[in-house]
Amino acid sequence: MTLCGLRVGFTRGLHNYVLIAAWLAAAHAASSAAATAVPAIVQQPRAFGYVLGDVLTQRVLLQAGGNDVSNVTPPSVGRAGVWLERRPASFETDADGRRWIVIGYQIVNAPPTLTKITLPALTLTSPGGAQLQVPEWPASVGPLTPPGAFAAGDLQPLRPDREAPLPASAGLRRQMTWALGLLLATLLAWVAWWWWRNLRESARLPFARAWRHMQRLRGAQAASSKDAWFCLHHALNETAGQVVHSGSLSALFARAPYLQPLRAQLEHFYQVSAERFFKPAPGAAEFPLQTLCRALYRAERRHQR
Repeated sequence: MTLCGLRVGFTRGLHNYVLIAAWLAAAHAASSAAATAVPAIVQQPRAFGYVLGDVLTQRVLLQAGGNDVSNVTPPSVGRAGVWLERRPASFETDADGRRWIVIGYQIVNAPPTLTKITLPALTLTSPGGAQLQVPEWPASVGPLTPPGAFAAGDLQPLRPDREAPLPASAGLRRQMTWALGLLLATLLAWVAWWWWRNLRESARLPFARAWRHMQRLRGAQAASSKDAWFCLHHALNETAGQVVHSGSLSALFARAPYLQPLRAQLEHFYQVSAERFFKPAPGAAEFPLQTLCRALYRAERRHQR
């Protein structure tokens, strides 16, 4: 055998050895993977009696072949078919120290009739390569209401409007009664005070007494009555604290400065009074005595306030 033939034979033998070794390694890996994929111990949810919005919860024991499985990768969150949405998973430990993964599915659609749904199968893989197989789990979902009303007794398609309950108004009525009573008492007290004040002023203030006396007279009778003139003179003397005449008006205004705006009318009053009592003349012009008395009374009242 030549050297070239030996080289060719050695190359072929080495190639076959590599192929056999690769096949054996693949077979070993496949058998190991098959050995680590085990059915999971699952606490399944109730299989019936669900409606829209209910949550079905699976609890998967993190053990494989009696050995604890390290933290597995939780399944993805989101829609899991037409009827379900998978919620974020959580981990918990029971009283025996075993770890569980809790997976929840919420029903997001309402069927028109009783319908069978299925929780999807899962494969939970740990970082060490162990796999837990979670099988499918069937459940039933019912509609929220029947498609048609029963039309029997109180089960009718439409119900009458429910009357809103009347609020308790007894307390409000009592408060309103008290408030109205206090308001009425306040008004009565104010009216009584106002009446008593006017009565006191009419008895105490000089021009108030003169005006009350003047009101008993009428029109020309007041202008021609000596009693009315004397009454007004007396009120002016009492206000000034002395007898007042046309030459001593300054003493009146010094004592009662609030009468200063009526100076011209008072000067005219004393002029007409002097002509009336000391120089009587037939056909003398009438003086508006009541008007002056009312103006003096109002000035006096404003000053008292």
